[in-house]
Amino acid sequence: MRATAVETAGRWAVSREAGRILADFDQRFRRRCLYTTEAGWDFLLDLRTPARLRHGDGLVLDDGRIIRVVALAENLVEITTFDDRTLAVLAWHLGNRHLPVQILRHSLRIRTDRSIEDMLEAHGASITPVRAVFDPEPGAYDHG
Repeated sequence: MRATAVETAGRWAVSREAGRILADFDQRFRRRCLYTTEAGWDFLLDLRTPARLRHGDGLVLDDGRIIRVVALAENLVEITTFDDRTLAVLAWHLGNRHLPVQILRHSLRIRTDRSIEDMLEAHGASITPVRAVFDPEPGAYDHG
């Protein structure tokens, strides 16, 4: 079986669901990949261009059935500060290092990295370990 298209979460009929894959962030940014469903059968994701798969998206199989993408929780840190300007400066430092960053309303999330965490704390950040789905902002040149 092959999956050659992605349906956005919430825009496909649940009745078409044929299975699920569990995937962390790295496993959810692919063009071509062999996946194994929870039920144990394999299929090939075969897209024309790489896709950033999000929790709830559907991978459309050749026969029209859909495999649901389930995003796995990962070890992350949540970054907060005492003011918006400091948070913006920290976001700039993270972007300057080309790190994937998830931007929330009053905080940032990154993957656990002690050296980066030390740098952030030196600039006034409070760091809190969290276990959550990682859904960072797309890169500046990701227009898809």
